[in-house]
Formats: sequence, C-alpha cells, structure tokens
Amino acid sequence: MPSTQEHDLVRRAKQGDRGAFGEIVNCHQRAIFNVAYRLLDNVHDAEDATQEAFIRAYQFFDKFDPDRPLVPWLRRIAVNVCWNRLEGQKAASPLDDEMLPARDPNPSPEALTALHDRDYRIRFELDHLPVRYRLVIELRHFQDLSYEEIAKQLKRPLSDIKSDLFRARKLLAERLKDLR
Repeated sequence: MPSTQEHDLVRRAKQGDRGAFGEIVNCHQRAIFNVAYRLLDNVHDAEDATQEAFIRAYQFFDKFDPDRPLVPWLRRIAVNVCWNRLEGQKAASPLDDEMLPARDPNPSPEALTALHDRDYRIRFELDHLPVRYRLVIELRHFQDLSYEEIAKQLKRPLSDIKSDLFRARKLLAERLKDLR
C-alpha cells in the first residue's frame, strides 16, 4: 500500500496537477536512473531512458491504479524503455558468493587494483550477455526482485525467468572461470 503522501501526489497527478507529477519525478528519479544505468551502462543513455520513462509514465498516468505501489510501475516502464533501446542496438559485480573469491577486508594497493580489474571484467562480461539474460540478472541481483516479481515485470512465465537466470549464470561463470 502506498504511503499517504505518495497516494495524495498520485491522486493530484491523475487529476492533471503537473506540480504533483513533478514531485513524483523528484522523489523517484534517482531510483529509475539507477535501473536504467545498470541496464545501459552509460550515463547519457541512462539519463535519456530515465527521461523517456517519466514521459511515458506521464502519458499513461491515467491508467495507473493509485491503490498499487508507484515505484514498481515506474521501474517496469524504465525496464521496458531500456529493453527497447538494447534491442534496437542489438547489444549483445559478483552474482553468487561461490562464483568468486571473498574480498579481503584490508586490501593492499595491489589488491585494490586487482579488485577494480576484476569488477571491470565482471561488468564487461555482464554487458555482453544477450539482452534477455542481462535483464534478468540486473533485476534479480542488482534490483533484488524475486523471481515472481521479475516474471510480473517482464510479463513472462516464471519458468522462463528461472531458465534465463540459470543460463545467464552458467554463461557468466564460463566467461569468468579464469577469475576463480
């Protein structure tokens, strides 16, 4: 159930109050930008996608159910915008504790450099996964959504989500096996 303040903003925005919608944007733009950035891995593209997501939200705000939480709806729009951008481009962090070694709590400068290189490599490999795999990895491991929430957001069967996550993890593990 949305908060009373958010519910009031949504009600006012649905009645055409642009200021109320502006407050919604101000409250949630960072979260939506983070989703876009994680998927697109580019600040400018993420900014554009965030703006496009809010424009779409504004255009279809009359269809939003004010009794439902707003952030998942906004996130779904952002994911769809990013998905469309990634599909248009034909684009091709650790995911599980057992995949990578544990980090040293007091690393040396050399170890910090190695960690930075490892993180860069993981991000690179993640960015080069097929879009459908990258999307489910992002939503599961970086947005902390449950399998059911991912299936609902992507409007796909739960079995497909589980299968895509399994394949994505397996593919990443294969690509990162030299990091073990």
